[in-house]
Order: sequence, then C-alpha cells, then structure tokens
Amino acid sequence: MMQTRTTLTLFLSFLLFLKGFAEGNNTPNNSLIYGQIAYKGQAIPMAAVYVKGTSTGTTSDAEGKFWLYLKPGRYTIVFQALGYETQVLEVVLNERDSRDLRVELEELSLMIDPVTISGTRIGLLRYLPGSVSVLDNQKLLALRAVSNTDAFRHVPGVHAVDEDPAGLRTNLAIRGLDPDRSRSQLVLEDGVPVALGPYGEPELYYSPSIDRMSGVEILKGNGQILYGPQTIGGVINYLTADPPSEASGFLSLKGAEGGFFSGRLHFGNTLGNTGYTFDYLRKQADKLGALNFRLNDLNGKIRIKSGLRSVVNIKWSIYDETSNATYVGLTQPMFDKGENDFAILAPNDRLDIRRYALSLQHTMQLSDKLSLRQLAYAYTTKRNWRRQDFAHSASASGLTGVVWGDPSMPEGAIFMRNSTGNRNRAFEVAGFENRITYNYSLANASNQIDAGIRIHNEKALEQRINGKLAEARSGDLREDEMRRGLAGSLFMQQKTRIGEKFAATYGLRAEALNYHREILRVAGKDTLISGLTKNFALIPGAGINYNFNNNAGLFAGIHKGYAPPRIKDAISNSGEDVNLDAEISRNAEIGVRLTHNDLMFTMTAYHMKFDNQVIPVSESSGGQGAGLINGGESVHKGIEANIVYKSNKINDFDLETGISASIMQSRFSTDRFVIYKIRKTAPYDTTLLNINGNSTPYSPSVIASFWAEMAHKSGISAGLSWQFTGRQYTDLMNTESAAEMIAEAAANPDFGYPSAVANGRIGAIPSYQTLNLRVCYIVPKTGIGFSVQVRNLLDERYIVTRRPQGIRIGMPRMIIAGIDWNF
Repeated sequence: MMQTRTTLTLFLSFLLFLKGFAEGNNTPNNSLIYGQIAYKGQAIPMAAVYVKGTSTGTTSDAEGKFWLYLKPGRYTIVFQALGYETQVLEVVLNERDSRDLRVELEELSLMIDPVTISGTRIGLLRYLPGSVSVLDNQKLLALRAVSNTDAFRHVPGVHAVDEDPAGLRTNLAIRGLDPDRSRSQLVLEDGVPVALGPYGEPELYYSPSIDRMSGVEILKGNGQILYGPQTIGGVINYLTADPPSEASGFLSLKGAEGGFFSGRLHFGNTLGNTGYTFDYLRKQADKLGALNFRLNDLNGKIRIKSGLRSVVNIKWSIYDETSNATYVGLTQPMFDKGENDFAILAPNDRLDIRRYALSLQHTMQLSDKLSLRQLAYAYTTKRNWRRQDFAHSASASGLTGVVWGDPSMPEGAIFMRNSTGNRNRAFEVAGFENRITYNYSLANASNQIDAGIRIHNEKALEQRINGKLAEARSGDLREDEMRRGLAGSLFMQQKTRIGEKFAATYGLRAEALNYHREILRVAGKDTLISGLTKNFALIPGAGINYNFNNNAGLFAGIHKGYAPPRIKDAISNSGEDVNLDAEISRNAEIGVRLTHNDLMFTMTAYHMKFDNQVIPVSESSGGQGAGLINGGESVHKGIEANIVYKSNKINDFDLETGISASIMQSRFSTDRFVIYKIRKTAPYDTTLLNINGNSTPYSPSVIASFWAEMAHKSGISAGLSWQFTGRQYTDLMNTESAAEMIAEAAANPDFGYPSAVANGRIGAIPSYQTLNLRVCYIVPKTGIGFSVQVRNLLDERYIVTRRPQGIRIGMPRMIIAGIDWNF
C-alpha cells in the first residue's frame, strides 16, 4: 500500500513538473517590466507578480528578482507574497519599453510561513505569543559545530547531552525535562516529523545532521499547539536550504585524528519554473573517543512553480549509518582510575540504521486573504542493534573471560558474556495534513485564523534475537511483535491584532489516537496476544503580546502540555490496557524582548506543573525496566535569558558576541516513595524514602554559554565559545555518591541497598565546562576558505552522562582542520 501511495505521489509530481516547465518557457513580448521585491532590503522569493484580472504573470526568484514581458499598454500590476501586504502599481508601457521596479512590501504581521514554524521573518518575533530561539545560517557557519549538541548548547533553556562524540544520537531536553532520546520534544525537519514513530515511539535514534542545515528554530510557548502531538517541552524545526536562483554549490572537507572525516557536497540551480538541490554528506571515524562509524546522508529538493500563486516542494532523503554504538559505559572504579576512558568495551556491538523519506508540500495563495498548505509525508526507518551481553557478577553464566573494572567493588566490574541480544526494529510512518490561513478585518482589529486537519499512521515491527556467540547476528527468536497507531488531529488558532501594540492569540488542538499491539512471541514461546487502547485530549493555549514601541515588547502565554504514552507501555505483554495516562502539564511563561541599536535582549520566566510526569525506566535511560512509568506530580520553573551584540562599526571588523543562560529548578512536588533499603532476612523489612522535593533526574540547575565572533574585511575571522553545565542528579533519590551508599551498606550488612553499587549509573554528575576556539581565512575572490578549530581547548575531563549503562566521558581536546569552497 505504501509503495502504491509513493508511486502516485511521484506521478503527480511529474505532471506538476511538466506543467511548471511549460509555463516557464513562454515567448516574451516586446516590452518588459523587471526589478526586485524586498522587505526592508531583504529579498522576498516566490512572490507573485501578475496583471490584475488576467492570468499573465510570473514569480520572483530566490533573490527577489522578476521579469515580465508585456505588450505596450496600461497595466495594473499586483505584487503579492505570503506574509506580506499586497501592493498594486499602475504601469504604462510604450513600444519596446522597459521599466525597472523596486518594490518594497510591508509585513502582514499575523502571517507565518507554513514551514518556518516560528515565523522568524524580520519583524514577526514581536508578535509571537511565546518564547522562540533561532540558530540561523550565519550562526551555524560561525559555530562550525561537530555535532548537533554543539549547536544546541547555545540555545537558552536547552540541555544537550552527548551520548557519543559525533552526536549521532541527539539527547535534548527543554526546561528541565529528561533528555533521554529527546522524547519530550517534537522534532521536525522542514515541518515534517523525524522520530521513529511521533506518537507511539518518539525516540530520536536518527537525528538530522546539523552539518547540512541552514537554520534551526526552537519554539517553547503556546504556539506549539499547532504542531502536536508533543506540546510539553517545545518544537525543534530543522531547516534545509531551498533551491537557489542560479547554479551554485558548496564543498566542505574536514579531518582530525582518529580517522575523523566529514565531507559535504551541496549543489542547486533553477531552470525555468523548477529549482532543485542535491546534498551529500559523508562522515566517518576509526576511533573518535571509543566510536567507530560510517555515515552517508543524501538529500534533495525539487521546487516547482506550478502557477502564479502555487508552489510544489518535493523532498527526498536516504540515510545510512553503521557504528559500534553501545550501551555499556564505565563503572565508577574505571572512571576513578582513569585508564580506560575511551576503551572499546564491547567490540562486537554494531548499530545499523537505514532511513528513506519522501514528502510533498503544496502551497497556494487562493486569494489576497486565504492560503492553503497541503503536506503529505512518508518515511521508513530500519534500526538493527547487536549488543553483546554483559554482567556485573563473576557468577554469571557464559562469561568470555574479558573483565573490565574492579571486581572487589559491588558491581564495580564488567564481565563480558559470550552471547548477544539483537534488537531489530523497523518503522513505517505516513501522514497527510491540510492547513488553511485566513486573514480578515473586524472593526479596528486585524485577524488571522490558522486551522487544519492531520491524519497520521505508523507501524512498528520489533524482534529480539538472542545469539549464542559474542559476534552472533542471528540466533533464537526471543520476542516478536507488531504495533500500530492511527491518529487524527484538528487544530485552530485565532490571532487578533489591535493597532501596532497589542496582539492576542488563542487556540485549541484535539488529538485522538488508537493503538494496537499484537504480540507474536514472548520469552521464546509463540503467542497470539493482542490489545487495544485509545487516547483523546483537548489541548488549549492562549497568549498575548504588548509592544511598547518597535524596540520593546512583552509577551505571555499559557497552554496545556501533552505527550501521548508509547504503545508498548500503554498495552502490557498480556495484551491488557494498563491505563498509562498521557503526560499532562500546565505551562505558563512571561517574557520581554528588547532591541537597542546593535543590542538584542530576551528574557523569559516559565512555570510547568505536571500532573503525572512520565519517567523513563528503559535501558536507554539507565534503568532496569522497559519503557516509561507515571512518576507523579512535578514542577519545573526557571528563568532563561539571551543577549546578543552585533556591530560592523569597529574599524574594519564585524563583531558578534552573546551570552545565554538558564536557571532552572525541576522537582517532584508530591509524596512518592522509592526503596532505600531491604532487610536481607525475614521479615524482610523495607525502608522507603520519600522523594517529594527531590530534583528530577538529569535536570541541571544552571546552563550557560558565551560566544564571540570577529571577522576582518581581509577574510580572517576568529571565534571563541564557552559552555557550562551545572551539577545534576541521575536517580530519583538524588544520590550524591555511590561510594557513600556502599560505605553505609558495609556498615549495615543486614540490609541490602539498591543504590549501593559502583556500576557507574548512580551518583551526581559534577558541573563541567568546555572552551572552543576557531580560526578561519577566506581567500578573497576565490570562494575558498581554510579553518582550524580546537574543541575542548583546555582538555577538560568530565562526565557527560551516566546513561545508558555506565559513565560516558566528554570528548578530550580535538583539533579539526578544514577547507571550504563556495562555487
């Protein structure tokens, strides 16, 4: 069925291509109007230019330029672009006449670009009802981030955790949420979901590579209700480059020790009414820390002007990755000794990821007031992970004789076993969305309605195959199941603007989903178990903006946070609906935006109260269980701020410097008890510990960053960046030190202490900081640039996480040399 839908999509795209090609080859008449369409000096691409009352017209290219041939006469020319006020000009053309028109459009403050979720076109930020952060192309080029986490560490309120030095698995958390697999955020690429299963399995085992992005947006306020299902942490939208107006390209090559290589080729052009881009990224390393990987990432876009007011965008991608990614990490004695920081503990572990994606987006300006956006998307992800079994006990069966760590400490050593668990999963996702935007005036107010519907389907196939050798990729089928999810969404948001100062936004989203889990094999035995569950939620949100003037504004918003339960957590292994509630929160924020000359400042205070925060207990989060549990009530509150200074007035230098900081408090806010100790003999008394008031795991109290970039007109530039992550706890009890728990257990031998273990998963993570340096030289008039960057300049040694199953060390000092060519 999916292949049929894909074939139909490609066929329709081909017809649109032929139509656009035909329209782009009209024979010109003998008079010409030409020029450029812009907003405050910035070009506006894809603007419609046509003769009023006729079908004669054209559209502007990527640089805002247009050409329109007409017969001599008097014409009313209409200039129209999504997000801008329509402008009309009267033009008189004589025989073989030509007119150069420079058209400046005014912003339509209530319009938001259908892919760019934050509406970050110049001037729109002051009308957004919530906090938003943007990493634009200039910022990404300056950062030259090696991984996604490098870039996100400059965003206030975002906690970015490295699971591996290359950032292949991006773990992000917004405002004190748990960063495990970025499951609390909705992650998009050009407006299309990228998670394995956005509803039933929102984990981010595949992350769009920051190397090929032209920008990233992070939306945290009540505007999230337009982009479910997750509306708790925020929406992260990766943006890729659109086709250029003329042939151009980019080649980048980087290298470092350990066999690290990153190469990217990007090329694009526009022919007639059709533009295209092609992007190929190759990354690899023989030993980056303990990581060995090979990655190929191919992407392309086709943009077709299918009419004066209609554009079709087709996007495809192929992603292939092989790595020795592993769950096992260092034990506490191994870290303390410091001899095996980057040892390959499980050399036979292997993760293979293959992903195919295709999307088609059609945008049409139906009238001056009404626009339509249609989006269809489909992608498949195959994730096969062979992981060698290990134990923390010398009495475990099937040991290979390979031992890491200190066996004299409780769980202080890793005993490798001669067997594997092959966790093979495949996912299929497809969806369709219709979204309309209507603008109207009522009394003295300008209004905009955004409304739409989305149908989304996803399917997961999962097998667990136990191999009897450390390198086995096959073996006994232990578990086999299929999961399906069908979801429907309705959403509407009303924006009202009164004058230039006040704007209000309010909306509602409805989410309905049906889950089906079919279990074919459990514990090596065939079964015929199936179960169903349903979930429905109404997600309201509202916000206001008040602009004191063009340089100062206040915003505030409230909305309901919602994240559906995973399918395999909501339906038990016996097929029963376990009534695992959706994750619900009440979110509020208030903030201020200020600009003064070259200075920009934003500060936001927020408060999030969870009725039942979902806590991960799966292996990926360092737990012993599978999936998630309801963790009870919690409160997240804090302040985040960002200040940026830009200037090109310092002699021959351009300067940008900035600071972002977040102060957060994330705590459990109701009584909840966990096991502290258990008597080893009858009557097996259990002592419980109330964690009310404890910090939630992996929520540092402070995150901060600083950067400074300076460029000289000669082509020389330099940049310095600093990141700081505060102290954080890793378990519910907020254990300071596993050594202290082990000492207490030794003093009380009649009791067993679950946290008295040295496996590296228990204990606080001390605060840490890194400093990075970059120097670049662009050879004038050649498009060729050379760069050298030093990551972790001071060679700090620090714990970045204790997940999935042991300590991970931050990457030591790394020197990367590169060459770029823009052509």
